Amino acid sequence: MKTVLVTGASGFVGKALAQKYLDAGWRVNGLGTSSHHPMADAHDNFFWTSADTSQPGGWQDLVAQSDVIVNLAGRNIFKPWTKAYKKAIYESRIQTTKHLVEAMPGNFQGQLINASAAGFYGDRGDTPLTETQSYGTGFLARVCRDWEAQAQRAASKGATVAVMRFGVVLGPGGGALDVMGQAFRMFMGGPLGSGEQWFPWVHLDDLVRGVFFLMEHNAQGVYNFTGPVPIRQKAFAKELGRALHRPAFMPAPAFFVRLFMGQLGDSLLYSQKALPAALETAGFRFEYDTVAGALTQIFKP
Repeated sequence: MKTVLVTGASGFVGKALAQKYLDAGWRVNGLGTSSHHPMADAHDNFFWTSADTSQPGGWQDLVAQSDVIVNLAGRNIFKPWTKAYKKAIYESRIQTTKHLVEAMPGNFQGQLINASAAGFYGDRGDTPLTETQSYGTGFLARVCRDWEAQAQRAASKGATVAVMRFGVVLGPGGGALDVMGQAFRMFMGGPLGSGEQWFPWVHLDDLVRGVFFLMEHNAQGVYNFTGPVPIRQKAFAKELGRALHRPAFMPAPAFFVRLFMGQLGDSLLYSQKALPAALETAGFRFEYDTVAGALTQIFKP
């Protein structure tokens, strides 16, 4: 039986991915800061370790036992960015990845599939963003740049390294749609700022399938995990309102977003027309090409 180590396995993406591996007959070692994980009770092949992975510790022993490592660990960015919380966002990603690589034996022959984000590109207007574009400016761009750099160090240990730059992950039962959906259900939904900014997105099912695609092809390199048909934020808001049978007429002016959300608000106004060029070139096919199709599936009766 093969073993996968999933850091951040208690998160929205981590839970879906862990279930996919269990369904495929893998042993799953889950890592995270939660004291308990319900999958540990429900599945014989799921094993939970509670640890602060930004610090070295006994949890690192799991690395050498792994055929594949999927590194999703990182504090939720959708909280106020105080100075202390920005440090936690940064260190939860960079230090975890550093400790994973340090724990790899010198002849590690496994694969590291490491998360990153479209935030790598910063605010890029209407520029089409494929994986060859350089990193942008801003806090999230710096986090992603340093995060990816730590992951790439695993190649010196013999690992195959693939980096996934996620768009906003859309799926039922959690994630960004939980927050946005609440506003629309209360008839308070609409575009952020002008709404002209490009909104990178990906359906959770396609993300999980994409991880397995990279694993099964022993892929290396950088991959945008974003839907193949880009959409502007105001069009996304309209589609979300349609899926929820709610209007999308309550825009949040840019100054309001910045005033109440600070630097986080700035990042929500960034434009990132990220395209999944590397995935599609490798032969991956998205089940959900458009936001309309993705939201229809998520909110179906």
